[in-house]
Amino acid sequence: MKRILVCEDEASIRAFVVINLKRAGYDVVEADTGEQALKLYQQADGPVDLALLDIMLPGIDGLEVCRRLRESSPGIGIILLTARTREEDKVGGLMMGADDYITKPFSPAELVARVEALYRRIASARTEQGAGYLEEIVSGEFVLNLRTRTLKKAGQPLDLTQVEYQIMEYFFSQADMPLTRTDILRRVWGGEYYGDEKIVDVNIRRLRMKIEENPSDPQHILTVWGRGYKWSA
Repeated sequence: MKRILVCEDEASIRAFVVINLKRAGYDVVEADTGEQALKLYQQADGPVDLALLDIMLPGIDGLEVCRRLRESSPGIGIILLTARTREEDKVGGLMMGADDYITKPFSPAELVARVEALYRRIASARTEQGAGYLEEIVSGEFVLNLRTRTLKKAGQPLDLTQVEYQIMEYFFSQADMPLTRTDILRRVWGGEYYGDEKIVDVNIRRLRMKIEENPSDPQHILTVWGRGYKWSA
């Protein structure tokens, strides 16, 4: 069964989220503090596919829970719940390793659609890992392994989230071709994505920090003014 960890300190919001996710077929693990969320994740009987984390939590906040989950489990899908509307707050969450964010208030349809879209990406990644793929794509000093869904630079592995890997896979398949934000959004997040295209820019910034020698002067993930981005080895 699809399993999701929900961490929300407001009982009414948590109940609203849980009932809608259960209706959508999810096994829900509930927590009302960051400390409890981390403990339940570690003690879970079986894999937890996704985490839905409120940012504003007592004690350890949602951003720190996100950071710790991402550090211990690169393949988990993470969505942040936030009442904040400032751009820097949303960007901060994505830079911590979240895959997406949902701004309160939200409808049941939006909640389920965003969770389902992320789950499909996680499930697709697991299917490909188990399918016996042996193919690699080599681009300069970079090697993208399609079976293990990993990227190496000069033989050294780079720690990528599933979203970052999918962006790099798209770049490698379209090397030297300009890709618009809409192209990347549809390929990675899906055509039904509800959110803002700026999520692409944040993930590009995060990738540059991992890939480039000097992220402020990128040599590989290049900005194509008026278009979007392109990959150059």
